[in-house]
Amino acid sequence: MVGIFWCKFLCFHTTRQLWKITAFQDCGMAQDTAVPRLNFEYWLDKAIEWGQATTLESQKDVCLHLPQLQEFLHQIYETLKHMDSIVAIQQFPLIGQLLGRLCWNPFVIGYDESQKTLMWCLYCLYSSEPQNPVELKANSWIRSLLCHLLSSSKWESNEAETSTFISTLGYTSADYYCHLVKNMVFSLVTELRGNQFNGLNIQGRVSASRVNAVSLFCLPLVTLPDLTPLLETLLLYHGGASKEILSSEFLEAVNEAFLKKKISLPESAVLSLWLRHLPSLEKATFYLLDQLVSIQLNSMEEVACVIRDSLLPQAASHPAIFRIVNEIFKNALLETDGTPEVMTIIQVFTQLFLEAHQNENKQHKFPLKAYFPYHHQPLVTALLRRPFELPTTHWSQHLKHISDMLKALVEDTNISSLADLFEIWFLVACFGEWLDIAAEQLLKVAVEPDALLWLLAFYYCPQNENQQRTQTMVEAQAVYNHLMILFRCTVLSAKDLEAAVHRITDIEQCCNQHLITHLLTNFLLFSSGGHMIAQEFIYHITETTGTSKEVCSLLIRTAYRFNHNGEENQRTVKLLNELLQKLTSKV
Repeated sequence: MVGIFWCKFLCFHTTRQLWKITAFQDCGMAQDTAVPRLNFEYWLDKAIEWGQATTLESQKDVCLHLPQLQEFLHQIYETLKHMDSIVAIQQFPLIGQLLGRLCWNPFVIGYDESQKTLMWCLYCLYSSEPQNPVELKANSWIRSLLCHLLSSSKWESNEAETSTFISTLGYTSADYYCHLVKNMVFSLVTELRGNQFNGLNIQGRVSASRVNAVSLFCLPLVTLPDLTPLLETLLLYHGGASKEILSSEFLEAVNEAFLKKKISLPESAVLSLWLRHLPSLEKATFYLLDQLVSIQLNSMEEVACVIRDSLLPQAASHPAIFRIVNEIFKNALLETDGTPEVMTIIQVFTQLFLEAHQNENKQHKFPLKAYFPYHHQPLVTALLRRPFELPTTHWSQHLKHISDMLKALVEDTNISSLADLFEIWFLVACFGEWLDIAAEQLLKVAVEPDALLWLLAFYYCPQNENQQRTQTMVEAQAVYNHLMILFRCTVLSAKDLEAAVHRITDIEQCCNQHLITHLLTNFLLFSSGGHMIAQEFIYHITETTGTSKEVCSLLIRTAYRFNHNGEENQRTVKLLNELLQKLTSKV
């Protein structure tokens, strides 16, 4: 029944009301105008007095007062459309009685303008997400009134004849109205797309006001499946206007329905939506962050699946969208004090963005410089290389190249402000996969450690005020040297690592603590002696340093990399899975 109702609503408005919506919006009171309570009482008294206009006197009185009533209904609508439905009912407790009585007065609804205005007032009172039985009952009442108004319209004035006509065509009422909706949508889509008709291109004839009216008309119907082609066409339509021609309410409604999975749209339509309406893009990004932070995710595959499903990495192939999303991520990182969950989200998003960019058609692909216009381009190019694009034997050399360029930028040039330093750090952090590989290479491959240790020291302690990064580097080198001595031991006890752990607990600067925890975790994963004590020692590290989430995030990233790049040592893979199982249940 609800489906038939919305179908009737769509066809009714399209055939009889659509051209009037724009003019209707320009009427009425200003946004902050209040409706006097006295007017409500006056018109309610009138509505009670008129009843259903069964007497000649009441019919004459309705006709006499119809212009003033229409003006009052305009005022109601102009006020209601800026209010929440609950607030509206609280502020105007008589509104339900008034609208209900007017909807059943044939002389009131016989006037097209009054009928249309009543519908829009009722729609303003409709709760899109009812929270309690009262709101559910109110929605049901509103739907019944809307159905009554539609069934009372001129195009259905003779229900018996209409039903006979429909049955003669071989349709049920539901099928008939749904086919009518599809035909109406097809007609509007054809008009907007500027299809050829009798050799004439009709796109030029579609005015901006009409397109705006169509978008407004779609507001209550955005979740109707048959309307999806029209939504897509509207989002992709531009028509050469210098300013946005689609209503902001329409764009917000479509974005809301898309985020809540109530509609499905192609990537091109979503990209156009976010390019046209910045608040929708911002809302989509915050919605993704809230979604990922609020649920327990046990693998990077799950994180990647949620991010990819949001279509943000694909849309970020447009530089404007990428830079806005990146700015939001920066602020989220600052506001959460760099929590591992947010950092992981940013790194996975960056990887998925690169995948989407590589899959872009070459004709439509933007140069990578467009996404990082203010950064040192050789550094950007080096960071953009994915590990799987290089032989593993070249990883250490590539990391040294990155470290040398970064060190030259940070230490050999004048950084004008902390903001500049943060921008460089954030660029490196987005490509955190290379940082994890640097920590692994230190323990798995015979390398010159200084460049890789400096890279990690910069990540964990970007500022060098009061020689903080220099001190971090000294501490990291000491722990690394100690670990390399123990790395050769095939049998190892927890006590053998106490000296290294003691360094963590005695260090006041948290940046040192995080860096050394990173090195110790990798030591336990990749050394044969570390395998024997890994579970006991990981528990010890997380308990004494409060880094459960950080270690868990590191292990999740490592597991993801193993799944994609492979890992020859199956003992390490098995240990990693066991550690993850225990930590994720505890975090």
